[in-house]
Amino acid sequence: MPWFVAVLLLVVPIVEIYVIIQIGQVIGGWPTVGLLLIESALGAWLIKREGRRAWNELRTSTQTGRMPGKELADAALILVGGTLLLTPGFVTDIFGFFFVLPFTRPLARKVLSAFLGRRIVSQLGGNPITGFMPGTYRPPTAEQAENARRTNDDIIQGEVIEPDDHPKDQPKDQPKP
Repeated sequence: MPWFVAVLLLVVPIVEIYVIIQIGQVIGGWPTVGLLLIESALGAWLIKREGRRAWNELRTSTQTGRMPGKELADAALILVGGTLLLTPGFVTDIFGFFFVLPFTRPLARKVLSAFLGRRIVSQLGGNPITGFMPGTYRPPTAEQAENARRTNDDIIQGEVIEPDDHPKDQPKDQPKP
């Protein structure tokens, strides 16, 4: 992943400069600068509005005792999208609007969820606690269960005494026959 970020830090500015130059040749220099400023202002307004909405949804879900998974994902997408929108350039603005706009955010959330799910499973290489991947549970074999039973340190050896045989359960003063 670090190499991917390094490549993005090198490639994205080059692509942005190329796209800005191409648009500047078509519509002119000052209109291009004006368009970039308008996009940034629109992005800042949208970030403020959607950020406030996401914050209110997050507060509501935590106050009602619901797990705020969707709300946290939306907040993360708005944060990343806002950063991209405030970065000068047309390509980053396209991705920023995709992450921030309320009608494209659900698709971005699905993409984020799928990416993170694959990433987590690949990083763990299986569940370190139970030793299996999610969705691949197989009950232990009889031999594995017997080995687990033998190696369990919590077993206390003892004898079960039936209540009829226990001297405490018998009355102390029994009439002699």
